[in-house]
Amino acid sequence: KTFEIGKVFRNEGTSPEHAQEFTNMEFYWSFANYEDGMKLVREMYIKIAQEVFGKTEFTTRGFTFDLAKEWVKIDYAEEIKKQTGIDIHTASEKDMMKKLQDLKVEYDGKNKERLMDTLWKYCRKNIAGPAFLINHPVIVAPLAKMVEGTSTVQMFQPIIAGSEVGRGYSELNDPIDQKERFDSQQKLIDSGDTEAMMADHEFVEMLEHGMPPTCGFGFGERLFAFLADKPLRELQMFPLMRPKK
Repeated sequence: KTFEIGKVFRNEGTSPEHAQEFTNMEFYWSFANYEDGMKLVREMYIKIAQEVFGKTEFTTRGFTFDLAKEWVKIDYAEEIKKQTGIDIHTASEKDMMKKLQDLKVEYDGKNKERLMDTLWKYCRKNIAGPAFLINHPVIVAPLAKMVEGTSTVQMFQPIIAGSEVGRGYSELNDPIDQKERFDSQQKLIDSGDTEAMMADHEFVEMLEHGMPPTCGFGFGERLFAFLADKPLRELQMFPLMRPKK
């Protein structure tokens, strides 16, 4: 088992829930899978809430939830179908775009990965949690191991107050599969998808030397922002500031 707490940078936009630079915690647990990870993360979030806030029940962003209660598991495709009527496994890009237009949801990109992600983001706003989002399509999780016999992956995301507050999965340790997924992501990049993952050929080379079954998980300061019901930048010691004119 190993973990790291430190500053990270993501080259994306900022919002009340996202910062370009933030403090992040990641752990890797060898010979464990995503089921083990979900158990540990639930225990960890309850412990954090008790130690920092002295409670497990919170009201934030218009939702009330209790971290000490059961964490339900939400199937990615089933939840989208339940809320929108769209079956992401069979729907075309045209079907998804029409549904988003009907829902009056703005979207960027017209490939299936972006459209699925936008549909999910519409649905998650209606979920109080605590819950784990599972069974993500492989196209949205290029680093996670497959669920055997399906087109989904062994990934989980804690959900509270209509948003994800962490991400973990059984790490993909098959170098051949990993290279094929990076190639698929590169095609998305070439087609103009700015959120697709860049290929990491050195990572593939390391997998060729061998990696045990592993569960990885990470979360940042967003968790504390949600529990405190404040914008993310108010929970950072040195937030990004507007330059002086």
